[in-house]
Amino acid sequence: MKRPTATAPAAPSALVANVDAAPDSGPARVQEAAGARAPRASRGVGSGVPRPRADAVRNRERILAAAREAFVEFGSAAPFDEVARRAGIGNATLYRHFPDRPSLVRDVVLFVMGRVTASAEASLAEESDAFAALCRFTHAAADERIGALCPMLADDFDREHPELLAAQTALESAVETLLATGQDAGVIRTDIGVGDLMVALSQLSRPLPGTACLDTDRFAHRHLQLFLDGLRAPARSELPGSAATLDDLRQKTM
Repeated sequence: MKRPTATAPAAPSALVANVDAAPDSGPARVQEAAGARAPRASRGVGSGVPRPRADAVRNRERILAAAREAFVEFGSAAPFDEVARRAGIGNATLYRHFPDRPSLVRDVVLFVMGRVTASAEASLAEESDAFAALCRFTHAAADERIGALCPMLADDFDREHPELLAAQTALESAVETLLATGQDAGVIRTDIGVGDLMVALSQLSRPLPGTACLDTDRFAHRHLQLFLDGLRAPARSELPGSAATLDDLRQKTM
């Protein structure tokens, strides 16, 4: 099956801070997928809260995209210097947006979760075949480097942050709806859950931190498609255990 090409959704507006950073002279080294738009400020003119400058919004999104790539490659301990280099900005600009590592890690997780949630919703809305929608979402989620969510497992990660809890709920709801639609249509096996899909996504799309295995995309999408073919109904085997939900994963890993 040829993997459909999905347009990347915009980053969630909650990730945009009201900062007024000066533009950097260096070219951006990280570009978001075509079609991604800078989010608008959540409050209108006259509210007393200034809108962020366009260059500040661009810098922030470049940082989040660069940090996502660095975290996938090196883990959440990736040097800030490396994140700034990949974003094509100076260290001072990076620290204006993210004064410490926990704030950067949290917003990268939110950035990825928001985009993956939007991919699930778009896939379901735009694909007439439920299994095609699942395939489109899965490959798009891999392209969003969903493996960057692994910092959630770190001991010092704030798992109870309100934005994180809201993002988890939105993601689980969107993917559950996607799976349920295919299961109701009889094209996706019924003995799998959201947790099964998300674990496979993370495992098959993320290289081991600190390795030189950088060209994994050509393998990841092949292996993901093999996994997806195993989700087709009618099932050809009986799975051990029970279907996993995201709540199951949180209880066992957090």
